[in-house]
Amino acid sequence: MTEPSSADLAEVKAAASAPAREVTRQGMWGHGSGDTSGYGGIVRSFERFPRADRPYGSYFDEIVDRLHGLLPGMDLEHVVVAHDELTIFVPKADLLDVLTACRDDALLRFEVCVSVSGVHFPDMVGEELHAVYHLLSITHNRRLRLQVTCADADSHIPSSVSVYPMTDWHERETYDMFGIIFDGHPALTRILMPDDWDGFPQRKDYPLGGIPVEYKGAVVPPPDQRRSYS
Repeated sequence: MTEPSSADLAEVKAAASAPAREVTRQGMWGHGSGDTSGYGGIVRSFERFPRADRPYGSYFDEIVDRLHGLLPGMDLEHVVVAHDELTIFVPKADLLDVLTACRDDALLRFEVCVSVSGVHFPDMVGEELHAVYHLLSITHNRRLRLQVTCADADSHIPSSVSVYPMTDWHERETYDMFGIIFDGHPALTRILMPDDWDGFPQRKDYPLGGIPVEYKGAVVPPPDQRRSYS
């Protein structure tokens, strides 16, 4: 048997450290507690965030082309179209430039950032945390979603408050629940959990915990102590 070359080892290492965009799920509801639906034998494999092909449809091509024209050379190639909604993945270093263009350009005119929220994908090594921005154009009656990723080990993303002041509290909640640090935020503090709380409750690796609940003599144990179906 021949020893693997350094190039082969580098390829294997890169594949092992690449974000897990290929997902396999078993049963109706994926992994977790026992599947009582009767569909436990179903196995589905799919690509997470598949890139859309042109034409995107609706007004989506117009938005993407306009952003390319306003921000030439910027990496805005990862476009996802699903459920009649447009999502553009934006490099975090370019986020404020993209938001400013979306707000100020007359052909885009996304005056409102409706929400900033977070998502946690523990298996996406290097891209575990996602910040999601929902933009609304009142002028053109259009919607756009921007998505930014960062590593758990470097969970910093520029704050959007300087562009959309209304995102102040949205970013605080996302920080509180997911631990994403929004650089440049005027006062990034917890708003739901105590200041000294350990961990971020909406991450998928956060323990369920809880306390037993008693009602009329019956006791319901904490979620992580309940039996699972087999």
